[in-house]
Amino acid sequence: MKYVYDKQDIFSRPRAEETCWLLANSLGGYASTSAAFSVTRNDQGLLVAARTPNQRFNLVHRLSEKLTVGENTVFLSSQTFGDETPPEEGWRHLSSFVWENGPCWQYQVDGVRVARRCAMEHEANTAAVVYTVENRREEPCTLKVAPVLQFSPKGAPPQSELPLQYEDGKIQGAELTLYVKSNGRLSPAEQTWEKLFYADDQKSGRMETGLGSVCFSAELTVPQGETGRLELVFSAQPSGKTGEEILRGSELRQSALLEQSGFRDPVARELARSADAFIANRPFAGGKTILAGYPFFGDWGRDTMIALPGCVLATGRYETAKSILRTFLAYERDGLVPNLFPEGQEEPRYNTVDAALLLINCIWLYWQRTEDRDFVREAWPVMTRIVHAYQTGTHHAIGMDGDGLIHAGKGLDQVTWMDVCVDGILPTPRHGKPVEINAYWYNALRILQELAPAAGGDGGAYGLLAGKVRDSFVKQFWMEEKGYLKDVISGTGADEQLRCNQIWAVTMPFTMLSPAQERRVVESVRRELYTPFGLRTLSPKDPEFHPFYGGSQRERDMAYHQGTIWPYPLGAYYLAYLKTHGNTAQAAARVREQLGNMEAMLREGCVGQLPEIYDGGDPGPSKGCFAQAWSVGELLRVYEALEQIEEKEGHD
Repeated sequence: MKYVYDKQDIFSRPRAEETCWLLANSLGGYASTSAAFSVTRNDQGLLVAARTPNQRFNLVHRLSEKLTVGENTVFLSSQTFGDETPPEEGWRHLSSFVWENGPCWQYQVDGVRVARRCAMEHEANTAAVVYTVENRREEPCTLKVAPVLQFSPKGAPPQSELPLQYEDGKIQGAELTLYVKSNGRLSPAEQTWEKLFYADDQKSGRMETGLGSVCFSAELTVPQGETGRLELVFSAQPSGKTGEEILRGSELRQSALLEQSGFRDPVARELARSADAFIANRPFAGGKTILAGYPFFGDWGRDTMIALPGCVLATGRYETAKSILRTFLAYERDGLVPNLFPEGQEEPRYNTVDAALLLINCIWLYWQRTEDRDFVREAWPVMTRIVHAYQTGTHHAIGMDGDGLIHAGKGLDQVTWMDVCVDGILPTPRHGKPVEINAYWYNALRILQELAPAAGGDGGAYGLLAGKVRDSFVKQFWMEEKGYLKDVISGTGADEQLRCNQIWAVTMPFTMLSPAQERRVVESVRRELYTPFGLRTLSPKDPEFHPFYGGSQRERDMAYHQGTIWPYPLGAYYLAYLKTHGNTAQAAARVREQLGNMEAMLREGCVGQLPEIYDGGDPGPSKGCFAQAWSVGELLRVYEALEQIEEKEGHD
């Protein structure tokens, strides 16, 4: 898809900074700025390089660009500052911002037209910025670009003036090195510092200022009536490619991702391309992983297992899926898989009850598409250890009660996806027996029952236990008078809160409710939790409902799962709707109608991506991560289901 933001869309700084863009390099590194070419978050930059998915460094934070035409000098870049420095207001000369296989800006200044394009090299910490300058004046014009550097861990901009050394295209500081090459004139400069202001971080209660440093510049003079090109290539290692080569390679790869997706729908094709940004190498595991979201998150086990079916399987990347699954199979410990991979010598964190069960689900979904018997046999010992550990008990009070249901969590543990603890407070306490965990548990037991023959095992015991789980689940979770499921069994007031977690009890491959009960669950969710942007995490009728997400860390965490809208459960809702309406053409047409706002969602926030969250009361601008893997993945599953139904109906 091609997204065009012309002058009518970006006529002011706030409007031009509403939209951002993202390019990733499959290592965990990325590039991102606003459409105004400013940084409005400290996590943004032109080269955020990655040693591993969770070790990232903001090397090139932004570019300060000046165009001189005759006696007139203007900024093309835009930026606000945290001191008395006047803002750079290049947005005033910006005639369009276009996203199509990458970002492109067009500027008009006194008869000079400047185009800027950016790209990242695949599987390299290398970024390119290429300018085309068309000078229709009767005098020369000069473009001068001063990179603003940080040389600090992502998300932690330097708060002191770090000395940087520039020499012959090599910059060193804080044990980090940046290489730069250009066809323009590179010149060292006396190191100066600027105090940047981050408008988006201020809105969300994060660090609103940071430092950046300039120690060199690149310059190109274009004679009258001629067209010139200025290239800048930034890299964490010396690069042998030109800026144009990097641009062309990036554009070809982005275009290929569209064609390889297998989708017909243009929105689904765009989502399939967007999904690629989250797939990254996990070096010490020797395989692939999925990053949860940009710009904040690394690879989390839960998010990976939720995003994998859509981002990887639905896009036909089966070898990538197998690599990701092997990464997590290798790190199973005591029946759990990592929720977070720290780096270096630290051990992974295993504080999740759902990731291991969802791993089993992903193996099943992979098997359904590939019938890869060798991989099932490879994974079988880990799958059985997971189930055994849940039966006998493991860390974080995870274990099976006599009724066959799984309990989890104690103290300040937060082991489900509603995992917030702030100042010793659990805003969404779900210790006990969470509804979706027990839906995953039943599903896992049935999967082992079904896969046992392929793995050379006996699945009879898993089937018997699954029957017991089903009986206990329906008896204890189903509320006939209310027509929906308890959210948790804990003996507290939280048990009967109407939350979105029950939707997964309808959409897993193996489920426990009757068709009539499933329809009532879907209707209850639709009535109180559904929005076209996502599902609310709590009914607005609940006294604990928070309509707004923002402010300090504490304020945000108190609202995070207390009504805030999340796009990712919307995928399960639509799949549940299709299921409970017979997967008919009429049901598919209804879902397509409800998906009508998807193009607008892809245009807002990070262009081509789906965000983490929206406010629960008035879902206007997106919030949280501007690009979230499981949001993209779960909606891809919906588009896949729609195309399968429509293809079947067409054949019929």
